[in-house]
Amino acid sequence: MKTLFFSTIVAVVAASAVNAEVVRARITYVEPRYETVYQNNPTTQCYDVEVPVYGNTGGGANGGDVLSGMILGALIGKGITGKDNGAAAGAVMGGVIAADNNSSRQVITGYRIERQCKQVNSRSQTQQLKNYFIRFEWNGLSGTAYTYNNYRVGDGIDANANLNAN
Repeated sequence: MKTLFFSTIVAVVAASAVNAEVVRARITYVEPRYETVYQNNPTTQCYDVEVPVYGNTGGGANGGDVLSGMILGALIGKGITGKDNGAAAGAVMGGVIAADNNSSRQVITGYRIERQCKQVNSRSQTQQLKNYFIRFEWNGLSGTAYTYNNYRVGDGIDANANLNAN
């Protein structure tokens, strides 16, 4: 039963489409329609930056510094222990400490200007033509449509005219 009903509806719709007549209607109204379009515009921005320059300070301990450390270490070692072995150990330790205190270190010795650039996107908004809304008529009948064609009022357009019973 459902198949018969569906077949009947398809036949009626197909028959009404077959009876449609192509006529030449006259355009009575044209309105261009626009839409907003967003676009990313990449640009390069550059600027100058101060960049630190590193260098070494102090060139290590000189001979006088090490000798002074050894003498002070020997005197302290001998004074604490009262023995020559203590003086020898103190001399070695004093020399090592003096050498470590004068080691070179990396420090900022100045600045140089360096140009750095990065890409930045700026977004722009534009209006773009989307389509045209038109009204047309033929023998007192009127219709509307959206089209991509740029018609003018008074132009002719092919349209389907058909009559359906209620």
